[in-house]
Amino acid sequence: MKNTMYIFLAIFISVFTTGCDNNDDNLNDQTDFGYEQYGENFDNVPDPEDAVIYQVNLRAFSEEGTIDAVTQRLDYIKELGANVVYLMPIYPVGVENSAGGLGSPYAVRDYKAVSSEFGSLEDLQSLVEEAHNRDMAVVLDWVANHTAWDNVWVTEHPEYYERNEEGNFMPPTGTNWNDVIQLDFENPELQDAMIDAMAYWVYNANIDGFRMDAADYVPEGFWTDAVTEIRGIKDQDMLMLAEGGEQRHLRSGFDYIFGFNFFETLKEIQDGAPASEVQMAHAEEYQNVYNDNKRVVRYTTNHDVNLSDGTPLELFGGIDGSIANFVVAAYMKSVPMIYNGQEIGYDQRLEFFTQTPIDWSTGDQQVFNEYQEIIDFRKNSEALQVGEYKGYSSNDMVAFTMESEEETVLVLSNIRDNETGFLIPQNLQGEWQNVFEGSTQNLEGQISLPSYSYLVLKK
Repeated sequence: MKNTMYIFLAIFISVFTTGCDNNDDNLNDQTDFGYEQYGENFDNVPDPEDAVIYQVNLRAFSEEGTIDAVTQRLDYIKELGANVVYLMPIYPVGVENSAGGLGSPYAVRDYKAVSSEFGSLEDLQSLVEEAHNRDMAVVLDWVANHTAWDNVWVTEHPEYYERNEEGNFMPPTGTNWNDVIQLDFENPELQDAMIDAMAYWVYNANIDGFRMDAADYVPEGFWTDAVTEIRGIKDQDMLMLAEGGEQRHLRSGFDYIFGFNFFETLKEIQDGAPASEVQMAHAEEYQNVYNDNKRVVRYTTNHDVNLSDGTPLELFGGIDGSIANFVVAAYMKSVPMIYNGQEIGYDQRLEFFTQTPIDWSTGDQQVFNEYQEIIDFRKNSEALQVGEYKGYSSNDMVAFTMESEEETVLVLSNIRDNETGFLIPQNLQGEWQNVFEGSTQNLEGQISLPSYSYLVLKK
């Protein structure tokens, strides 16, 4: 009887183990999209917390408005300190019901083509290869929620779209985006087609990730599947950015969400709100984030707000104020994003429905050098990259520390248009090293900073 029990137990364990192995094999299986991989794996994709993102508006970045023109200036972007190049949409733009000008790049007519306006697939392949040669990753903008009215799917797969009560295609509900129509994510075939289209670029251009436009409008289940599938294509890290403020995207596997509320809070402080509100915005954006590798992308401008709200110079009190705010956005347990032109203090709003080339000759080299210095310290500071955040902000001063096992960094930023004092907490008193001047500074009692200035110390 005992031997019989042992035999039964052995058979049970064997069957159970075999079943587990089969499940593991299934988990490790990669979807065969039927594309051939172009290029080599890129082994130097930055860790999510180490990224510095540079956003390129192709219609503004150069006179030519092309992908090749970006390739020609990769050394410039690298010199600034960015290690991720994020390209706004490169796809053919819809002309039916266009919003004017050249049409919105976010009204996609064909998900598997490069617009002739911007160049060719070969141009994109060249840009990615040259970026990789410089240890820079390349991320494409992806528009999953909606398409142009004349997208190829409209005639080939009309079932991919939502309809209104009259049975007609419709813009996304609750928006005024009349140049685009809503996709139906209840349709599993649409979901498969969308993931396949994303995979096309990973295979055919060897890109290193996506920035997902309007991510809050798309169901969590789709994002979970899409992120998992995309990460499984190549044996390398992939950067996945959700342009959304909902923390569910981090559960779906994204590395980043966007700091919409943080940006709005910086504007409110400029208008007189307590500086301490930046701590509440930070806490809200991280309140349910339990994976310490996840980050909020923060900025003082991007293509949307630059056009609708104003340049950083308009919003934050000129050059000095824009940089003092950028230090806060870049250093407060975040990943910084820079929009082309801000690093030279460019004072013109940039269109993206028309070509409005940046006049790089008007750039301020001192401003560039200051951004470069700020970014360089972040890239070399363990505390800023992976440290623990603690807030000390007052009514008029943004103050916080980032602390790791190796160092503590203290940031004081006066984003007011007047001299501001700050009472030094007892635990922060003592000797510190001024990061940018190399001098020693003893903190005790109270310190005052001139308007729109900042102090970064470490020990």
